[in-house]
Amino acid sequence: MAVWLLYLECVGLAAVTAYLIYRDLTADSLAVGVAISLTVMAALAAVVVFFLARSLGRRQKGARGPAIVVQLFVIASGGFQVQVGPLWLGLILLVTGAVTGVLIVVPPSTRALGVD
Repeated sequence: MAVWLLYLECVGLAAVTAYLIYRDLTADSLAVGVAISLTVMAALAAVVVFFLARSLGRRQKGARGPAIVVQLFVIASGGFQVQVGPLWLGLILLVTGAVTGVLIVVPPSTRALGVD
C-alpha cells in the first residue's frame, strides 16, 4: 500500500509540474530564473519519488530511509498549507504523508524489506 501511495504522490508532483509549466508559458511577466528553477525542482521531485516507489516495490532496503525523508517533507508542506491555505490541500498532504510514512515502517513492511 505504501508503494501505491508513493506512486500517487508522484502523480501529484507530475500534475504540479504540468501546472507550473503552464503558468510559466502563460505568464505576462515573471522572474524567469525563479520560475524555471521551481518547475525543474518539481519535475526532479516527481522523478525521485517515482524511483523511490519503484525501489520499495522491488524491496530494496536502501529506499526506505529516503522514502521516510520524503514523507517528512510532505508532512511539513501539509502543515504549511494548513496555515496559509488552502486548508483542504494541507489536510490531504498531512494525512497522505503520515499514512505513507507509517506504512513504510510498520513491521510487515520492515520484514518485507529484510530490515529486521
